[in-house]
Amino acid sequence: MENPHVEEINSLQNTGVNAHDDEISLIDLFAVLLKRKKMIITITVLAMVSAVVFSIISLMLPPEKSPLPNQYTPYALMLINNSDSASGSLSSMLSSSGLSSLAGLAGVSTSVSSYSSLAVYLAGTNTFLDAIVDKFDLTARYKIKKSPRAESRKALKKNLTAEYDDDSGVFSISFSDIDPVFAQSIVNYAADYMENLFTQLGVDKNLVQKNNLEENIDTSYNQIISLEKQIRQKENAVSYGYNPAAASSIVLDTSMLKLELEAQKQVYTQLKSQLEVLKVTMASDTPVFQILEHAEVPDQKSKPSRGKLCIIVTFAAFFLSVFMAFAFNAVENIKKDPEAMAKLSVKKER
Repeated sequence: MENPHVEEINSLQNTGVNAHDDEISLIDLFAVLLKRKKMIITITVLAMVSAVVFSIISLMLPPEKSPLPNQYTPYALMLINNSDSASGSLSSMLSSSGLSSLAGLAGVSTSVSSYSSLAVYLAGTNTFLDAIVDKFDLTARYKIKKSPRAESRKALKKNLTAEYDDDSGVFSISFSDIDPVFAQSIVNYAADYMENLFTQLGVDKNLVQKNNLEENIDTSYNQIISLEKQIRQKENAVSYGYNPAAASSIVLDTSMLKLELEAQKQVYTQLKSQLEVLKVTMASDTPVFQILEHAEVPDQKSKPSRGKLCIIVTFAAFFLSVFMAFAFNAVENIKKDPEAMAKLSVKKER
């Protein structure tokens, strides 16, 4: 039986040998890097200089000709109140509006659970995208020839972003483009169009009621003006003595018009009272959809980060040159190894 102390000594010796081998391997690695240091430095410096020159050229060229133009991203902010939302009412609302038929094309389920998810859903519908494409003629702007409708939507989706922040309850729409004024126009149009969609869907009952009252008030006011004109015309006809035979009929018509005028004035007064009460209610309630801030023309680019690009290219070139150094060293070692060369020559002959 072998002495356990001898086994322990052998184990320590083996460990020392392995550590010595590891130390030699590490030294060999550094030796390879030192041997190829000129290549490593040259490749890294060339890549860094190329990245810097490329960045400068892309910055000096006009945006439409630059390979890496500045992009500007304005934002529009909207407040969405989810407190009164219900999945069943929203789904039925979509179905009645006809927007649910776009679910398959938009890739979004019609079972939206809140007004915020409804906003995100609407921002991906073809109706919403096509309205922007047609308004700003994006097909011509992006020079799309093949499948203009589908490709225009893809191009718009690539630059248009609609997001909802759960913490703040703010829904934002942004668009990136090399022209900051054009980007601002698209964002503001998209925000206003989204507001109109919410109004058409009738999700804000107070707003719907307010719009109806204002329309009825305008109608009632116009009727009052029209009745007063008719009354004046008939009174003038009687006073000037035109067609005395019909005077009694004119007087009767005038009396009826006055009664209708009084009734219309009462309707107008009631509608105005209801509108004022509703305005007080709306002032105390948070609307379902409200534009907090329209987009401004950005004076600072959002991307690209040319400094970050130069750093990434430099590090990538450095690691690539290190890999090449080890690859060249491995090739040299194979060439110096007769057994390895013999094996390769045998394989070539086969």
